[in-house]
Amino acid sequence: MTIKCIAIDDEPLALEQLKGYVQKTPFLELVALCKNAFEALDVLKSNDVQLMFIDIDMPDINGLDFVKSLIVRPHVIFTTAYSEYAFEGFQVDAIDYLLKPIAYTSFLKAVNKARMWFEIKLQKTLVDNELNKELFVKSEHKIVRIVLSDILYIESANEYIRIHLDNNEVITTLMRLKNIEEQLSNTHFMRVHRSFIVALDKIKEIERNRIIMGHKIV
Repeated sequence: MTIKCIAIDDEPLALEQLKGYVQKTPFLELVALCKNAFEALDVLKSNDVQLMFIDIDMPDINGLDFVKSLIVRPHVIFTTAYSEYAFEGFQVDAIDYLLKPIAYTSFLKAVNKARMWFEIKLQKTLVDNELNKELFVKSEHKIVRIVLSDILYIESANEYIRIHLDNNEVITTLMRLKNIEEQLSNTHFMRVHRSFIVALDKIKEIERNRIIMGHKIV
């Protein structure tokens, strides 16, 4: 993945250093270099920026106050020559804090933390999107809509399957377990027995050969 970023600092040499560091880091894309918060605000309005490197000690409006003023803010890595700002930086959920002069090893460590955060967020988005998917099954002469996130487990009953939902409803449909297994995400559902598929995030505990899902036991 590529992370789009901007650097904000009133010191030209500091901006050039950050520019060089970003350009040598394969997963970063530099959108703009800004000499102050006002320039940065214009960039943020017209670009999809995911990460800001911002100096805390700047004239007019310092980096901390600027970050606090943003209603929608990118993730932040603060840069400063003053270590006493570290605690305040983390109060606004900064990913990291870089003390000047910044070594590339410190920079790389900070941006790797950012990349890991974005990868986790991306995975969560994919998971949420997957669980919000629906399937439609025929049951008792009706077509029933089932949201995947509502499924507790599915059991085979000869030529039928029973779909057990969170609300204790059970939907029976003419289908083989293998057929519905192909429609489910293997990230969130697992066939744990020839007769059962379970939603992994609904498992409360596993005791010997029993899977406990709330008050249900598979």
